[in-house]
Amino acid sequence: MKLPIFQLDAFSDRLFAGNPAAVCPLADWLPDATLQAIAAENNLAETAFLVGGEGRYHIRWMTPEVEVDLCGHATLASAWVVFHELEPSREEVVFDSASGPLAVRRRDDLLELDFPARPAQPASAPAGLAEALRAVPSATFASQRDWLAVFASEADVRALRPDMARLRELPLAAVVATAPGADCDFVSRFFAPALGVDEDPVTGSAHCVLAPFWAERLGRNPLRARQVSRRGGELSCTVDGARVRIAGAVTPYLRGTIEV
Repeated sequence: MKLPIFQLDAFSDRLFAGNPAAVCPLADWLPDATLQAIAAENNLAETAFLVGGEGRYHIRWMTPEVEVDLCGHATLASAWVVFHELEPSREEVVFDSASGPLAVRRRDDLLELDFPARPAQPASAPAGLAEALRAVPSATFASQRDWLAVFASEADVRALRPDMARLRELPLAAVVATAPGADCDFVSRFFAPALGVDEDPVTGSAHCVLAPFWAERLGRNPLRARQVSRRGGELSCTVDGARVRIAGAVTPYLRGTIEV
C-alpha cells in the first residue's frame, strides 16, 4: 500500500528551524500498530494522521513511542497540508481529536490554531525534579498534562542541561521550563522523555498552559512567545476565555510516498 507523506517545519518561516512534523493523509484508518510503526519509522517528535475531507478531518498524533491527546505543531503542519495540497481554496479546517474539535484558520502569512486553554495551578515540585533539571525553579505549577518550572530569566532557561534519564524516572508526562523573555513576552523549553521526546523543539500544546499563565502575570494579551530550543520557534498567543489562539508559520520540507 502506498501512502502520501509530507514533512514540514512548524512555527518557523525558514527551513531547518521550528519543529518538524510528518503528516500522513489516509483514506481510512489503518490498524493502530501500523500507525505507531510509521511514527517510529519517521522518528520525529510527532506524526499526524488524517482521515476526512471537505474541511473536516479526524486527526491522531503519535510520537515514536506513544499516541498523545494534543499536539500543536503537527496540527499546524496538517492544516498547511490541507490548505496547500488537499483543499487549496479552503480558509479554515476543523480537526476532530481526542481533545475535541480544533479549528485552524489562515491569518495572513500565518496559520492560527484554536486550542483549549489548560490553566496551571500552584503545586509543590515533585521529588527529584530539581535534581533532574540540574537547577532549582523559583516556582512550580501543574496543569492537565504539563508541569511548569518557572525561572527568573531567559538565560536560566537557555542554560538548562537536564538529566534525561532521571527526568524519565519521574511520574511526569512533561516539564516546561519557562521565564520572562529578553525581547519577547516569555520563553520556554519542553522536556518529555517519558513520551519518547527528550526535548521538543517547539510545542504548540504547551502554550495552552503557558499563554494563560503569562497573560495573567504580565497583564498582556496577546503575547509573543519563543521556544528557545536548539532549533527555536516563534509563536503568537491570544487567550480568549477557555480557548487559546496560537499562530505560527509553516515551511514545507518534503513530499513523498511511503509503502506499508
